[in-house]
Amino acid sequence: MAYTRFKNKEIHYTDKGRGDTIVLLHGFTEDLRIWKHFSAKLSKSYRVICIDLPGHGKSECIAGTHTMELLADSTSAVLENLKIKQCLLIGHSMGGFVTLAFASKYPGMLKGFVLFHSHCFADSPDDKRNRSRTIELVRKDRFSFLSMFIPGLFPEDVREKFSKEIEFLKWCAGEIPREGIIAALKGMQERGDQTALLRSTKLPVLFILGLKDSRAPVAKLWDMISLPVVSESLILRDCGHMGYIEAPEVTLKTVKNFARKVF
Repeated sequence: MAYTRFKNKEIHYTDKGRGDTIVLLHGFTEDLRIWKHFSAKLSKSYRVICIDLPGHGKSECIAGTHTMELLADSTSAVLENLKIKQCLLIGHSMGGFVTLAFASKYPGMLKGFVLFHSHCFADSPDDKRNRSRTIELVRKDRFSFLSMFIPGLFPEDVREKFSKEIEFLKWCAGEIPREGIIAALKGMQERGDQTALLRSTKLPVLFILGLKDSRAPVAKLWDMISLPVVSESLILRDCGHMGYIEAPEVTLKTVKNFARKVF
């Protein structure tokens, strides 16, 4: 197992393949294991770095609040340690928020980026209140929270089909310490709006969205996908929040095509 030291804490990552670099960032309550299929396929043509964000997987917690900027800094620390100068950065859900923070702070390290079931907007007042309630629920019983939260990432009509994957995600999430979950919730609650970044970036951007995604509803996102100067979009009609599980082949193919263009 490979680690980078960041703020006196260990950040876990994997490093496979050779060539131009693709970096994969997981979402909230996930870890780098979600990218097993993507990493195996992409590493045949690229160098693929998967990172456990602080407080998730085998990476240690850094602070009481993991801001998206702090998580971006931890990602930068891994890349600098590996002497990687530029990459294609792909972030799922919360990993997309980190990707936007990274693009804001370290644009010269990017060839492009992918928001995978993610968006550029800050939490609304209602969202902030819901996160505060979630934090209290996690403090009382994080396992009850996870047992409700993770199945809700999938449309109800496919939960039985992906029951094994849901149980695996629950098992992985159950390994995350309470403070890691809360630090991420606080960081997402505090994150700023990144609309201006998408409007001003000259980097190519790929959006992958699901029409049945309750966490990043497409109705809110139509304007977002037209913001960048150069962008592509994959809209999955029958998909929720977990396209890398629900539609692995089409999402992987789209990422491969995008990678060929940016490199």
